[in-house]
Amino acid sequence: MKLIKREEMNPRINPLFGSFLSDDFFNWPATNVERTRGYSPAVNIAEDENGFTLDIAAPGLKKEDFNISVEDNLLTISAEVRTESEDKTPNYTRKEFGFKSFKRSFRITEDQINQEDIKASYENGVLSIALPKKEEAKPQPARAISIS
Repeated sequence: MKLIKREEMNPRINPLFGSFLSDDFFNWPATNVERTRGYSPAVNIAEDENGFTLDIAAPGLKKEDFNISVEDNLLTISAEVRTESEDKTPNYTRKEFGFKSFKRSFRITEDQINQEDIKASYENGVLSIALPKKEEAKPQPARAISIS
């Protein structure tokens, strides 16, 4: 038995809507996003009085897969993983995994972030990057000003 993906469309339907009515549109959304725009993990950014924390959801990777760099006040996080498999089974009708990569960049200001003390850790599928604030960028307590 042959499995052939069919993309037939009623000729009376405007071709403009074809991409919305095809079978792929109703598949798992991440499949379509990764194929068209590339993989881009979700990022949470939090700020407190001591600095910023970037949490990047990147499950299934190892800490060795990441590259983190700062150049010209641009923090760049990237990862590339290729899955090598000895399974030579030719029975796939569709195979969309085996390679995963992403690259995210964030502009940081050198007058606010202490770039020498940036730290990163990877635990439970989340890459956390701590961006400490410089002392002069931290909030200062209110002070009273006397009237002369």
